[in-house]
Amino acid sequence: MSTSPNRPPFDSNRAWSDAVAMVSANREVLAALAGVFLVVPAFAIATLLPPPEPQDGATMEAMFATMGEYYRSNILVLVGMALLHMIGGLAMLALFTDDRRPTVGEAIRQGFQRTPTVIAAQLILGAGIGAMVLLPVTLGGAAQSPGFSLLALLAAAGLGIWAWTRLSLISPAVMVERLGNPIAAMKRSWSLTEGNALRLLAFYVLVGIAFGVVVVLAEGATRLVVTLLAGDRPGDIVGLLASSLMQAAMTVYFVAISAAAHRQLAGPSTQSVVDKFE
Repeated sequence: MSTSPNRPPFDSNRAWSDAVAMVSANREVLAALAGVFLVVPAFAIATLLPPPEPQDGATMEAMFATMGEYYRSNILVLVGMALLHMIGGLAMLALFTDDRRPTVGEAIRQGFQRTPTVIAAQLILGAGIGAMVLLPVTLGGAAQSPGFSLLALLAAAGLGIWAWTRLSLISPAVMVERLGNPIAAMKRSWSLTEGNALRLLAFYVLVGIAFGVVVVLAEGATRLVVTLLAGDRPGDIVGLLASSLMQAAMTVYFVAISAAAHRQLAGPSTQSVVDKFE
C-alpha cells in the first residue's frame, strides 16, 4: 500500500483520538447544533413523512416505483432537511478547525456561506458516480447480458466508492482553506488522500459498522422497553427518537473524523497559514 512520498501514512488511531478530543472539547455547543440541525429534522421526517415499507410479495420494480413516488412527492422537504444537515455539519467543522474559536452564530454563518461550494462539489461527485453506475447498466441492457451488467455494475460501484473516498475531505478543505471553487476543493481532497485511500476507506467502514451496530441496538432496546411499558405507538416514537439521537451522534463523530483526517494529512499549520493572508 503506497503513500505519497511527501506525506506520511494516514494514522487511523491518531485520527480517532483527535476526533474524540474535538467532540469532548465542544460537547455542549455540539449538542445544541446537533439538536437543531440533525435530530429535530430527522425525527420530524421519521414521524411525519416516513418512507413506505415494502409490501409482501412486491416485485423489485414495484418497490422502486413506490420509493420514486415517495421522493417525488416530498422532494422539497427532503432537500430542506439535507440543507440543514449540511449547514450544521459545516458549522461543526468551523468549531473543530477554526483556531479563532468562533461563536455558535459565527460557526453557523461560516457553514451557511460555504454551503454553495460544498453543494456544487457534491453534485459534481454525484453526477460522476451516477454516470459510472448508469453506463454499465446501459451497456448490459444493449448487450442483453445480465452477467455482464452485474460485473460492470460491481466494477462501477467499486470505482464510485474509491472516488468518494478520494474526495471525502472536500468539506474540511473548503472550511479550513477557504476554498470557494468546488473544483479546487475536489482537487485539494484528491491531493490530500493520495496514497491513503485504502487506509481512509477501511477506517470509514470500521467506524460506520461500529456506529451502525450501536444505532440498531439502541433503537431496538429502547423501542422494546417502552413498548412493554407503554404500548406500540409510544415505543415506535421513542425508538425513532433514540435512532435520530444516535444517528446525530454518528454524524458529529464523522465530521470530527474528517476534520482530524484533514489536519493530519494537510498539516496543523494550514489554518494559521490561511489566516496570515486574510
